[in-house]
Amino acid sequence: MQRLTQWASLLLVVVGLGAAAAVSSAQASKGGEQHIDSRVDIYGGYGYFHPFNSSVAGYEFQSVYNPNATVGVSTWFNRYFGVELEGGYFSGTNEHKQYIPSCTGETCSQLVYTAEGGPIFRYPLGRWVPFAHILGGGERTNGPAAQSLMWGWGVTGGVGLDYVLPFWGQHLAIRPIQADYQRSQVVYGPLLLPAGQEGGFSSLSNLKLSAGLVVRMGDVEPPVPVMLGCGAQPASVFPGDPVKVEANALHLNPKKTPVYTWAANGGKINASGPEATIDTTGLAPGDYVVTGHVEEGPKPRQQASCAAPFSIQAFQAPTLTCSANPSTAVSGTDIAISTVGVSPQNRPLTYSYSATAGVIGSSGPTAVLTTAGLSPMTITVTCNLVDDLGQTAKATTDVIITAPVVTVPQTQPLCSLSFTRDRRRPVRVDNEAKGCLDDIALTLSQQTDAHLVMVGNSTPDEKPEAAAERALNARQYLVDEKGIDPTRIELRVGPPTGMVVTDTLVPAGATFSDQDTHKFDEKTIIRHGQAYGVTRSGGTSRPRGAAFQRPAPAPAPPANTAPATATPTPTAPADQPAAPTTPAAAPATSAPGAPAVPVAAPVSPAALAPAPGSTPPVTATPETQTTQPAPTSSPAPQ
Repeated sequence: MQRLTQWASLLLVVVGLGAAAAVSSAQASKGGEQHIDSRVDIYGGYGYFHPFNSSVAGYEFQSVYNPNATVGVSTWFNRYFGVELEGGYFSGTNEHKQYIPSCTGETCSQLVYTAEGGPIFRYPLGRWVPFAHILGGGERTNGPAAQSLMWGWGVTGGVGLDYVLPFWGQHLAIRPIQADYQRSQVVYGPLLLPAGQEGGFSSLSNLKLSAGLVVRMGDVEPPVPVMLGCGAQPASVFPGDPVKVEANALHLNPKKTPVYTWAANGGKINASGPEATIDTTGLAPGDYVVTGHVEEGPKPRQQASCAAPFSIQAFQAPTLTCSANPSTAVSGTDIAISTVGVSPQNRPLTYSYSATAGVIGSSGPTAVLTTAGLSPMTITVTCNLVDDLGQTAKATTDVIITAPVVTVPQTQPLCSLSFTRDRRRPVRVDNEAKGCLDDIALTLSQQTDAHLVMVGNSTPDEKPEAAAERALNARQYLVDEKGIDPTRIELRVGPPTGMVVTDTLVPAGATFSDQDTHKFDEKTIIRHGQAYGVTRSGGTSRPRGAAFQRPAPAPAPPANTAPATATPTPTAPADQPAAPTTPAAAPATSAPGAPAVPVAAPVSPAALAPAPGSTPPVTATPETQTTQPAPTSSPAPQ
């Protein structure tokens, strides 16, 4: 009984350790470790045979732990289910002498032989494989009362645990424990037998414990063979461009270190594990193949190969486009030449240019065509491109050169001066006319290269000299009040179309060509009354005797010469002639018109019109006019 207790304690310890190890191994198995599920297991072990509550005619069966053996062969149909054949042999030593001291030979020792078969079940947990079996068959045993060895029937049911060793390719396992319950019956015959023979009936129940080694062979589910795939990127390159090849292996054993090798039928390989780079420098255009191989063991299923094709393309020539901006221009214009060169392989590019006329200068993809001095023509510009391999491209563009367009300046009409508002002084410049002259003065100050043509006109019932007086008075206002150079003003008279002075701005290069007007001799014109109206400060304009002065200094008058003045006299009735008075001074004369000076843009004539509702011009106190006979002279030149 003490020995049974020891074996039971050992069984519990082994089962506990096995269960903990099985759980740990199962967790490790989930991490990717591969384990072989054997096809055939051969077990050989040493055990302990312990009967309980079993006897024949009051004699108890005895435990056996002397030399014994348990041998089993299991064949698995899949990972979990199979059949087992098991045989056992237990041989005691004189266990029956306590009952029959005179016994001799095998009748004195407890002998047990079993031969059984049945289903077996397992549940692999990584390296730990727990199992259970149910067996049935025959059992040959002798009795404790000197019964001879006899065959009977027997059944066995039990559990066990195997640990697969990590070496020798998982072909060896340790079975630390196999615990079985056995039940058998043997009939030895009637109790009363001839002398020397003992009969009886045994119903034997016993516990059998064993431990040993398991030889594992085959594989129920062979491991999936290693697979390898690889690809080249890019699959098509130009000589000198690198090709990267990457391998992707499947079903590798994580506990093994795979070895990769690479080979190619062209180029230089630089490999590192599952990746490789091919240097294609110097390869001729064509198709090539790089092969990869992975190996983690000597078996065919532990090796795999792959192949990846790639191709080398011939270098492509560059392309070129060429354009001119503008494509049509007058002679003397600089033309921008633009090019767009493209190399499919991004080779270094060099640009050059030529033209059928003109001078062309360039800087890379841009150039400038100088057309100064060229007559009208079509110029062809040729753009050239070459890469570092000598491959060329060419493009042309045409530039049309036209003659410069000569713009003839045109005269510009300005505001006109009306003399119809003051019937008593029909040649005097009133305030509204001065407003027009102020705008004309502003225009002349802006356009300093232009000159002014003032054309005086009269009515048919007036003396023709009235037209010239109006032009002279208007010019005097511009010169004396506005500081306009008199050489920039040309005076003319026109046909008797009205009491008006028309003003025309003549820019530099323009020509005044009104055939109905003509110049006149200012020396022949006798001027009457004021040249223009009284200023707002209350003063008066220059009297007629000082109607005009040249801007250049004039000779000083004699010391005893009094300045010319105008003496106002009472106004005579309309039906009586005015009293004669002494002329204040001889009328002043002006120089003929002079060349014009450049100016800015003129003011719009509409802006020069009198504002509606403005105050009528203030008139000065009329003065007695004396008509001075004009000297006889020839008509003014046309």
